Amino acid sequence: MADGVAMEEGRVERGLTYPFADIPAAGEAVEVAPDVLWLRLPLPMTLNHINVYALADGDGWTLVDTGLKTSASREGWEAALAGPLGGKPVKRVICTHMHPDHIGLAGWLCARFDAPLLMSRLEYVTARMLIADEGRPAPDEGEVFYRAAGWNDEQIARWRTGYGGFGKAVAAMPSAYLRLSENDVLRIGDGDWRVVIGEGHCPEHVCLWRESDGVILAGDQILPRISSNVSVWPTEPEGDPLGEWLRSLAALKERLPSDLLVLPSHGEPFYGVTTRLEALIRGHEVALKRLERTLKAPCRAVDVFSALFARPVGDEVLSMATGEAVAHLNYLAREGRVRRNRDEAGVDWWTLTEAGQ
Repeated sequence: MADGVAMEEGRVERGLTYPFADIPAAGEAVEVAPDVLWLRLPLPMTLNHINVYALADGDGWTLVDTGLKTSASREGWEAALAGPLGGKPVKRVICTHMHPDHIGLAGWLCARFDAPLLMSRLEYVTARMLIADEGRPAPDEGEVFYRAAGWNDEQIARWRTGYGGFGKAVAAMPSAYLRLSENDVLRIGDGDWRVVIGEGHCPEHVCLWRESDGVILAGDQILPRISSNVSVWPTEPEGDPLGEWLRSLAALKERLPSDLLVLPSHGEPFYGVTTRLEALIRGHEVALKRLERTLKAPCRAVDVFSALFARPVGDEVLSMATGEAVAHLNYLAREGRVRRNRDEAGVDWWTLTEAGQ
């Protein structure tokens, strides 16, 4: 282990070591490495929290991720700014990626402190694109996509009604940003943080790695207990995010030292990055094998949920489950192991090819 972060005693679960006994309440903080504070904000969903981090930066702070645009998140930040952050100014806001729980209050914080926003290019422009959908009618291409996946008229009508909701969870974004790219090095306080890009969960996910003492801010790219959603969406129906995800995880496994302290966006900080990356890859490989067994008879995307998910899929996660199912099907199609046929009603039926038998 490099100087600065010592392996602490902690509980061990499934090969991962969790060194910290305390989880910060909203408005509180736990120091998890020199000049790195772990904070937690509530989310109004089954995944009920997001971890955000404050990095000491001279006479102020650099923040990493921001929570949703909710009163609970703002209250958490107000308490943290006045409490563990000591009333010092925010000098920079970094967002690992464009999902609302990560960028929701970026604009609010940037405006309040006249601080720049730092993101990768694809995450920034994708966020701006999705925010612009608010108030627009749902596109016909989306209906084609979800009908092909097997949705019924009621489910499509509900999707149309809720279309454009992304922007409701995000404060007005800054109209300019500072771009982060692979292998950039940011000087934050007394430390250098290298940008490591991941793919699959989103287009160009930013992780930050302080090589001097073995700490990585992993965002949603490496989570300890759950696998991040990897989905195809109507804007790119032929996309292969699962292929991008698996290649990215394999590259991280080769690149990252096994003794890093991983600071994730959900769950708790942990040691065991190699073990976790192997488990994430293995989980999708097992799911693909189950999916191939299911596809011995023709199936729609909605028919393969049981092969991919341990829990029943309700309406609240139907779009994510559908996107993930299509991601796995598209991956197998690119491998030449499955084919699809669209019937007269516009529904796709997937089945194994001879190569997939």
